[in-house]
Formats: sequence, structure tokens, C-alpha cells
Amino acid sequence: MLTNTIDTPWKTANHVRRLLAYPSIRIRFAWHGLAWGRGWRIFGMPIIQRHRHSTMQLGDYLELRSWMTTNPLAPYHPVVLSTRQAGACLTIGRHCGLTGVTVVAAERVDIGSRVLLGANTVITDTDFHPLTPWERQQDILNGRHAPVVIEDDVFVGMNSLILKGVRLGQGCVVGAGSVVAKDVPPGVIVAGNPARRVGRATRLPEHVRQNGLLLKNGK
Repeated sequence: MLTNTIDTPWKTANHVRRLLAYPSIRIRFAWHGLAWGRGWRIFGMPIIQRHRHSTMQLGDYLELRSWMTTNPLAPYHPVVLSTRQAGACLTIGRHCGLTGVTVVAAERVDIGSRVLLGANTVITDTDFHPLTPWERQQDILNGRHAPVVIEDDVFVGMNSLILKGVRLGQGCVVGAGSVVAKDVPPGVIVAGNPARRVGRATRLPEHVRQNGLLLKNGK
């Protein structure tokens, strides 16, 4: 423990800062109507834009990194969690980690358990604005939207963009800087703009699958 503190003093500083900030952060979560989850590690207050008639559910053992000093990839801004209108739903499962990530739900965004979302990734189920000039003049915020689903054990690399209507299958990997506009099958690796299949994630070793060493159902 002492050696770790000496060797990585920035980690110690981040954890001390996190603990000192907890009282204020917990109050602000409560203000937004969000109950504090078990085992949360919140490094800096995220930006929360929760419509009072929407649903936002955050699972246990969530880790949010909003401070630049908490990740060598230095998030550009705090984590952003936004439900933009009445009836919108944003859910995040258990044991998930987000660094400077933006998640916007105009309709529905479901994120499973054990999902890692790399620094500055954006996940949105909406275009935000209409695509035609006439529609923008009528209602500039009336962009099309479609639900986004990210299944369990997905890893999304930094600076990626996940667009409306996309489903990321269980255990798939999205390479850094990718733009994902189509579904990704389970266990597949995609990368690029637009994202294309470039490989397959390594199959779990037999002893891991048989002995259930991976957390199941987020437990």
C-alpha cells in the first residue's frame, strides 16, 4: 500500500480528492433525483441533465471519471448524462466505467453490465436537429431518434461516436475513434469511419467459462 502510494502519487491525490468531494457530489445527485449506488467511485461531478419526467437509472459499482487528472487520456470535459425530454430513458448496468463520456437519450439508451466506455466517447440516440432546412425552421430540436442498446461486456475505445439505432452485441469491441452507425454482432471487433469489422474478440478460455470466473449479470 505504502509502495503504491509512493510510486503513483497522482492516484493517491485523486482518491483523496474524490473522498473530500463526496458530500457535495452526493447532495447534487440527490437534487437530480438519483439514489447513490453501492460501490460507486465518482471522480468529479458529472454534468447531469435529467428531465423530471424521464428515467435515469445507474447501476452499482459505477465508476465515472470527470477530472482530467484521473486518466492519462485526459477527458475533455466531465461525464455528461442527459435525458432530453419526457419519457426518455437512460440506464447503465453494474460494474461500468466511463471517462469523460457523453450519453444522450431523447428516447432510450440502455447500457449493460461490465461495459467500458473510453475517454470522450459520445453515445446518442438522436440526430438533435432535422436534416432539411425546412424542418429546422419549423422545429430546430426535432431531430430523428432511435434507441441505442449496448449489451454486456462491451468495450468502446476513446473518441468513438455511437449513433442512433445502433445495437452493440455482447462482448464486442469498438476501436478508438470509430463512428458506429450500424449494429455490431456479439464478439466482433470494429474500427474506422464508418466502423467496419476488423476481427473477432478472443474467445474466453474454457476454464473461465466453466468456472464462471467472469461476473454474471453484473453480480
